[in-house]
Amino acid sequence: MTNIPVTTWSLEQTDPSDLLPAVAPEGDVRIARSEVPSPEFSRYLYASVGGDILWIDRLGWTFAQWQEHLDRPGVETWVVYDRGTPAGYVELEPQDDGVVEIVYFGLIPAFRGRRLGGHLLAYGAARAWDLADRWPGLPPTKRVWLHTCSLDGVHAMDNYQRRGFKLFDTQVEEMTQAPTPGPWPGAYRV
Repeated sequence: MTNIPVTTWSLEQTDPSDLLPAVAPEGDVRIARSEVPSPEFSRYLYASVGGDILWIDRLGWTFAQWQEHLDRPGVETWVVYDRGTPAGYVELEPQDDGVVEIVYFGLIPAFRGRRLGGHLLAYGAARAWDLADRWPGLPPTKRVWLHTCSLDGVHAMDNYQRRGFKLFDTQVEEMTQAPTPGPWPGAYRV
């Protein structure tokens, strides 16, 4: 296996007014919170969205690890549905001192390029800003941040910046190139 350079960019919003809206896509598109912690559903979303862009960190998690993570106060999964079919998701995770990380965000490959991503990102960032309204034990959100890398979709960085996220850190590391865990060849339309 060979090593490849991977650039990771960290971006943030430091005030709710930083969030820039996106045009809502046409058709039967809705976003709903997955309120019942479901390791099976969360793993499905994680593997389906990230399978072609090397999301591998959680693939080895046990059912109990998924459950423990999802049961943490303030961890939320918001899912975008296109005509009733899960098309992607955003996962929020509170951190110390009113910081909320958008830990995972993306679309299943077959749903990319349909103008769902900007809408989902804007909605997810808004939910990060009002997270404490749903979780009274959490402090009000003071900062929302995320990271993306050179392995993510070609439109990822542009989408984040169009939603008002500002770059605050860039790092380059070597990563061992490995085959993507999925989706299987031919599983989605380009």
